[in-house]
Amino acid sequence: MTAQLPHELRSDARDNRERILEAARTIFVSTGLDVPMREIARRAGVGPATLYRHFPTKETLVAAAFTDQMHACRSLVDEGLADPDPWRGFCRTIEKLSELQARDHGFTAAFMSTYPHALDFAAIRTSALTAAAELIRRAKDTGHLHPDVMVDDLILMIMANNGIHATTPTARLAASRRFAALMIQAFRASPGSAPLPPLPRLVPAVSAPRPESNRPSTR
Repeated sequence: MTAQLPHELRSDARDNRERILEAARTIFVSTGLDVPMREIARRAGVGPATLYRHFPTKETLVAAAFTDQMHACRSLVDEGLADPDPWRGFCRTIEKLSELQARDHGFTAAFMSTYPHALDFAAIRTSALTAAAELIRRAKDTGHLHPDVMVDDLILMIMANNGIHATTPTARLAASRRFAALMIQAFRASPGSAPLPPLPRLVPAVSAPRPESNRPSTR
């Protein structure tokens, strides 16, 4: 019994840390970075002391949540590279990256503006761009990807996807999926005719003005 105790404590600590990070990411995306630490602890189901033991400051907590997001992005690229079909791996990476960005809408920008010096982004960026370049090279070798596509095009796509605004998170996710499908068609060497995902309403409906002849007389 006593021999198992240290392992159980380590496992419990890992579980607490994951719950804290999951709660933090959810709150940061929905309400921003100004949420009190006590509210994060409450949502994670841990006490404030446990929260501060893992993350002594708000900056360390936000940086850890952002680092996890970067690792998730890199994992999606690695999954694409591991696909035996390079073109399918490229397309799935585009789709999954767009969805991940839609779900974490605004978190990256908020982190960068609030804690610009919290992490060394140079190493993260270099590693990600190198993997993305290899993903593109493999897709080009299949003949399906347009030969002029480069890493900068993926960056442009991510920037554009980040600009999607919708009335609800569900609508934003649906719009992002359609945008990803449009981008995949644009990236193809020979544009395909696959049906696009449904497009949610992004702006309120506007009624067209009636012709002058149909308007009621004010005389």
